[in-house]
Amino acid sequence: MMKAIKILLVCLFLLAPLPASADESLHSILEGIRKHYGNLPGLVIPYERGIISKTMQMMGDQEKTDLATGKLFFKSPNLLRIEQETPNPESVITNGQTLWWHVPKKNTVHRFRSGNLGRELKLLGDIFQGLRGVEESFMAVLTDQGEGRYRIELTPKPPWPEVNNIVITVLQQEYRIAVVEIHNLIGGITRFTLGPPTGKKDFEADFFEFTPPEGAKIIESE
Repeated sequence: MMKAIKILLVCLFLLAPLPASADESLHSILEGIRKHYGNLPGLVIPYERGIISKTMQMMGDQEKTDLATGKLFFKSPNLLRIEQETPNPESVITNGQTLWWHVPKKNTVHRFRSGNLGRELKLLGDIFQGLRGVEESFMAVLTDQGEGRYRIELTPKPPWPEVNNIVITVLQQEYRIAVVEIHNLIGGITRFTLGPPTGKKDFEADFFEFTPPEGAKIIESE
């Protein structure tokens, strides 16, 4: 879960309703997002994650394996909580300085310091605040539009280890991201299918803090 989640921290961005024309350019899409949704205070988003291997793609099989579902919570500028519900409960929580990955089934907590996740956390905040600065970190190309959706390819610059590019599918009528596909260097895809986001103004004071449970094994991770 953690490798995909760390990548997702950088590539996910959620869009609320806004009418869009069928021939809209990528520039105008990004400008519209920044203008209308750059200051959204918080979000709650349901998700499903699945893996499609290169072999499965070559055989024309788009069925996902390693399925997981849950919810993502975000508060500006860089507070995040991801609660995986199935197949096994897991949590990823960050207060912007430390990130914890809690795996109750193994009674372990992985702890990542901000120095190891600085790029991911900064860019995550920029993205959820209206794609601020996205052109500085990605080469973005509008590869397709039609059938009620846009497809945008994001290529990291400079390149990321293990990641070739990220392809997102955006619903035209709602300006909402429905699918995020992370394409790795060996041809596999990690696909996140996102439900409609719900705006949220207030969270509990300690919602983005984490205290390891008694007896849990603490692992310092990079």
